[in-house]
Amino acid sequence: MKKNILKVIIVLTIILLFILFYKMGWNEYLNLKSLKENYKDYLTFYERNTLLTLTAFFLLYVLTTALSIPGATILTLAAGALFGLTKGVVLVSFASTLGATLAFLSSRFLLRDYVAQKFNSSLKKINEGIQREGLFYLFTIRLIPIFPFFVINLGMGLTQMNLFKYMIVSQIAMLPATIIYVNAGLQLSEISSLSQILSLDIILSFVALGLFPLVTNKFIQYFRSLKAYKNFKKPKKFDYNLIVIGAGSGGLVSAYIAAAVKAKVLLIEKNSMGGDCLNTGCVPSKALIKAAKVNYQIKEAHQYGIDTSKPQVNFSKVMKYVHESIKEIEPHDSIERYESLGVQCVKAQAQVVSPWEVKADGQTYTTKNIIIATGASPIVPQIKGLDKISYLTSENLWQLQDLPNKLLILGGGPIGCEMAQSFARLGSQVTLIEKSKRIMAVEDKEVSHFIEDQFIKENIVILTKTEVLEIKNDNSTKKAILSNGESLEFDHILIAIGRKANTHGFGLEDLGIQLRENKTINTNMYLQTNIPNIYACGDVTGPYQLTHAASHQAWHTSVNALFGTFKRFSVNYDTLPKATYTHPEVASVGLNEQTAQKDQIDYELTTYSMKESDRAITENENSGMIRVLTKKGSDRILGATIVSHNASDMITEFVSAMKHGYGLEKILGTIHAYPTMSEANKALAGIWKQKQTSPKIFKILEKFHQFTRS
Repeated sequence: MKKNILKVIIVLTIILLFILFYKMGWNEYLNLKSLKENYKDYLTFYERNTLLTLTAFFLLYVLTTALSIPGATILTLAAGALFGLTKGVVLVSFASTLGATLAFLSSRFLLRDYVAQKFNSSLKKINEGIQREGLFYLFTIRLIPIFPFFVINLGMGLTQMNLFKYMIVSQIAMLPATIIYVNAGLQLSEISSLSQILSLDIILSFVALGLFPLVTNKFIQYFRSLKAYKNFKKPKKFDYNLIVIGAGSGGLVSAYIAAAVKAKVLLIEKNSMGGDCLNTGCVPSKALIKAAKVNYQIKEAHQYGIDTSKPQVNFSKVMKYVHESIKEIEPHDSIERYESLGVQCVKAQAQVVSPWEVKADGQTYTTKNIIIATGASPIVPQIKGLDKISYLTSENLWQLQDLPNKLLILGGGPIGCEMAQSFARLGSQVTLIEKSKRIMAVEDKEVSHFIEDQFIKENIVILTKTEVLEIKNDNSTKKAILSNGESLEFDHILIAIGRKANTHGFGLEDLGIQLRENKTINTNMYLQTNIPNIYACGDVTGPYQLTHAASHQAWHTSVNALFGTFKRFSVNYDTLPKATYTHPEVASVGLNEQTAQKDQIDYELTTYSMKESDRAITENENSGMIRVLTKKGSDRILGATIVSHNASDMITEFVSAMKHGYGLEKILGTIHAYPTMSEANKALAGIWKQKQTSPKIFKILEKFHQFTRS
């Protein structure tokens, strides 16, 4: 509220100054004719009142540039005529920078929030460009006098340009034009029009000077690429347009897209086609989750008036169902299918020997571009005694044939939580250990606490702020020694504390491919590595270890590799959905409350309880919530989190809204079938709308209806 009042005061002040400026006729003095006619009077006043004249001139110049009033050029000429070259340049240089900065700050304070709200996606792209090369662009347009300075000041204020850097670059870049105009003021009597000052030759010189930093930046990039390639000999021609290493979701989509646009593509995979998602990740885990859910529903069938005997879990048959699911989907990712699409496939260990050469299966293949899509592997912690037992990870879990009686799971992230609930529902005694203070720590505490409560109802033991210090295996009894002083017996231990990128063993070290601190491949916004024709996508580069994130990146790597000479596309994760397939599911997109608070983003939180959903009630699935963050005073969605049965499907409506720039108003105005789970999204939008309506409106409406009845 105080901020809005201050904005109003500033706007009124600016309007008042403009009115005074023109009402008092000051604008008549800011032209060349007036300056020449009154020059002697100004000079006499300056000689008699030196300090007063310098101060008044400085303040007038600052005010003129801050308010974007036409006349700064005339004042610059006057500075040369009255004060001389050195003193005039110093005065104008600092006054113009201060005035430009005030205009910049005014634009930022008064307009940036509004512009960000209305043109969020466009402004975000501009800010990304500002972050990369903003100083170069600012320097360029400041140097070229044909760009109106007031447009630069106001436009830059809308971006995330650093204030201090803006001032420094502006001061330096405006100096050449300042010197020319101040120097022209020394010969004031010889000037008949402003066009005499800037000839075409001078303007072209400024343009060349302005383009110099941008050209220099391109040359720097060029020489960096030369440095990256200096130890390698580039082939005169290539066998392929693209070689993709790794046939997981990232590699498969990369190869598919390249083949679809008729590029010649080679796909190399050392293990099974489909990668982790098909063989050890998404597909088997969801099949297991389904089997566990069916068993749970049978146990709970009495709630629907159905009497059942106690179900019997045949775990080997459960695992058979899991593997049958894999086999049914396998043809989608098979060598046969991809070769029918035009992709040449080789099953072998790849070795990258140069930026344009890859060895596999005893042959060396040359290529114009390479995409690394080698995925990630489970992280195994250094726990004393762990190497003395057979432990489980997401890779070998699917070989189990007997249901663990006592299962210990390390890690309370998505994999750990999904498997904890599934095995508990199938009959295992599950203990879930998480070293953070809560499971699913990336979610808001209300969400993770909700899932914790559900797990506790299902007899899952949760130990947070706890670590395993040692594994003991005595007389066929396995025990975990915990940091809280307890010891736990277990049959199997599942390690689910995270995954590390597969970056070693196939030549990246020899090429000097740069890695981040977390050992993922370092890529830019176009998913290029430090060697420009080598790209990376999926878990090997991150930041999200999700199948659909890898597919999203894969499109960018293929298109940028094949067509980057003409047009490159930067990858964006703003509307990337995430889902954890517990029961109820947890799905999200964009910001949640804890990330918004961390980033100091103003937001409004609207919540809806699934207890109110008619469809959820009829299906006995009415536990959960929807939490949506919107920009304060707007229906624009910053993020959404759904905890519900089918949350992974329900979240798509919010993803679409954020992607295509519409908000809760449009969702509220969309007809949803009744009764459906997704109708809850509309109900939440209704709650948001009701909060926006002032109680005074309802009082007025009440009086209106009373009047119409009389």
